[in-house]
Amino acid sequence: MFLFFCNSQMYISRKPDWLKIKIDNTENFAFVKKIVAKNQLHTICSSGKCPNQCECWSRGTATFMIMGDICTKSCKFCATKTGKPLPLDPSEPSKVAESVSLMKLKHCVITSVDRDDLQDKGAAHWAETVHSIRKLNPDCVIELLIPDYQNELLTVVMDSKPDIVGHNLETVERLTPFIRSKATYKNSLETLHQISISGILTKTGIMVGLGETEEEVVQTLLDARNAGTSMVTIGQYLQPSKMNITVTEYITPEQFEKYKAFALDLGFKHVESAPLVRSSYRSDYYYTELHREAQSYTEKKLRKS
Repeated sequence: MFLFFCNSQMYISRKPDWLKIKIDNTENFAFVKKIVAKNQLHTICSSGKCPNQCECWSRGTATFMIMGDICTKSCKFCATKTGKPLPLDPSEPSKVAESVSLMKLKHCVITSVDRDDLQDKGAAHWAETVHSIRKLNPDCVIELLIPDYQNELLTVVMDSKPDIVGHNLETVERLTPFIRSKATYKNSLETLHQISISGILTKTGIMVGLGETEEEVVQTLLDARNAGTSMVTIGQYLQPSKMNITVTEYITPEQFEKYKAFALDLGFKHVESAPLVRSSYRSDYYYTELHREAQSYTEKKLRKS
């Protein structure tokens, strides 16, 4: 493995074997691609150059990205385009709902670009999307990955009654000013706290391999748990283009297992921690698992009484 130096930091030029991705374009992959194209929708799978796109689309799942594909923020880790966004598409909520129905999803995940150009930053559009999905797909679990909304804007989204609401911390506190655009570590923790006190399952995600230390990851997990977060994802940062910040280190699978064990010990209800894990990776599986655990707990409690 070749190493080189840049800006006084050491970077790795070749990915290790555990980051190899299997390309498997199945009939389901083509079906999902067709629906997304037909309804002129965007997915973070494509815009974010997710390494799991083939796997997820082949399983018939996708993470829809609403409010366009141009973001008003320019985070150094993200491949999504930055600039002046187009006006909102008022028909988008119904198109997403129709796509969820056509794909027969039991669990859908919605994320968005940041829309700081809008007075409400797109909060009402989020709510309308949830309402549209729920109306057409009443039994579908709705998971959201939202920007750092707080107070009134967060209330607008939460009042639409999604099942899971996530907001990503993305990285440790020290690196946040260098990695994220405008967003702050403190505000993100407050967003997670406000979601959690509403009683809705709360989720966050972080990337590693950006130059953080193990102690900093541990502290971030502590902070997220203390904010009331129930679920966490931990994945390897992969540089999506030459324009993005470079990978500092490839974290071993063994270290990911170590982080997972620590997070579970902290009391997180579910932890996904592995090199290729992303925010919505296998979301349908872990929600079903949590629901099954909750039912089992209730049944045991009833039997004891």
